Amino acid sequence: MPNFRAAAAISLAITLVLPGCKIIKTPTAEEAAAEASGGFAPDKQVADIWDAKVIPFLQQRAGTFQEVSALSQSDLNAAAAKYGHKEKDGTAPWTFAAKVSGIIVKAETKSRAAYLDADVDGDGKGDVRIQIGPVIKGTAIRDSLDFVNFNEFKNQIQWAEFGKAFNTHVYGLTLEKLSREGLEGKKVEALGAYPLPSTGQPALLTPATLTIGG
Repeated sequence: MPNFRAAAAISLAITLVLPGCKIIKTPTAEEAAAEASGGFAPDKQVADIWDAKVIPFLQQRAGTFQEVSALSQSDLNAAAAKYGHKEKDGTAPWTFAAKVSGIIVKAETKSRAAYLDADVDGDGKGDVRIQIGPVIKGTAIRDSLDFVNFNEFKNQIQWAEFGKAFNTHVYGLTLEKLSREGLEGKKVEALGAYPLPSTGQPALLTPATLTIGG
């Protein structure tokens, strides 16, 4: 009899507790990461604005690479006002939005920091270097946008991670699917951004969109 009474008591206790239980949803990996970082989710932030804001902004802001490059060399202030952007504070160089249409004269695809050299003026020489990753240097896409700024972020680390998230996004969206064979001699079209290069160095464009023709 004592055992029966004990079992009945336990059963009653469980019955009383169950109605008050709450089903807790298991968070996704992305949600868990955002929670762990205080709600900061750069990959999601970039994905949310990519089609709605980033691509339309670059399409409107960009000039042809020839136009942007020529104007930046002859009148940097005019080029900056028309095609460029940089944070008001800090020492980062101007970053320009540009469209590239040319022929691939060199394809370095063995390195993880792979790139294409494109001839845009028909002289057979590379005029602009297009990054195709998987390692993409710099944060040119972020730095070309006038609707994001450092003050919206908690610290320099978050700002840097936000910049890298643009590179990660375009690589997964477009560049990862790019064939790495037989690229030289083919036509390339790209829309993206590049920082003002040092004298004697090629412009290093990070593409937001890229297509390769026959």
